[in-house]
Amino acid sequence: MRSRSAHHPLRRAHRRGVLVMLGVVCASAIGAICGVEALAEGRHADFKIIVHPKNPVRAASREVIADMFLKRVVAWRNGETVKPVDQHQRSRVREVFSEHVLKRSVAAVRRYWQQRIFSGRDVPPPELESDRAVLRYVLKHEGAIGYVSADFDAEGVHVLALR
Repeated sequence: MRSRSAHHPLRRAHRRGVLVMLGVVCASAIGAICGVEALAEGRHADFKIIVHPKNPVRAASREVIADMFLKRVVAWRNGETVKPVDQHQRSRVREVFSEHVLKRSVAAVRRYWQQRIFSGRDVPPPELESDRAVLRYVLKHEGAIGYVSADFDAEGVHVLALR
């Protein structure tokens, strides 16, 4: 015979809460696994990182990519100068890229560059208005690295995998 406490409304609510929590944990785990898979392929759900087709590098860590865009790393392994290119500040792809790769908001990146400019150390990467403009820039400059929307057809360039 079952005890009366098993039928108590608070106990049932607790069990439902546990089941809901398990569902949330499972969904988060699946999302994390899918996110890791996307990053390994050089793209996030909202962007992919592209390099010139002659660039021999096919994978890099998030930290190295961030350092390239913040101009802390200035040359590829083959000696070619790194030429990062950003999307315009109002674009969604820039916002997502900044948060996931640079680990900073677009506003924080803007402040970083203002400090660098004021101290005479460097200038920010050029900002272009569209995925197509970034693609053209990357195709024109052998050391170029940029990012485009995940669904953009980046034909002719290599998608850089994130390690």
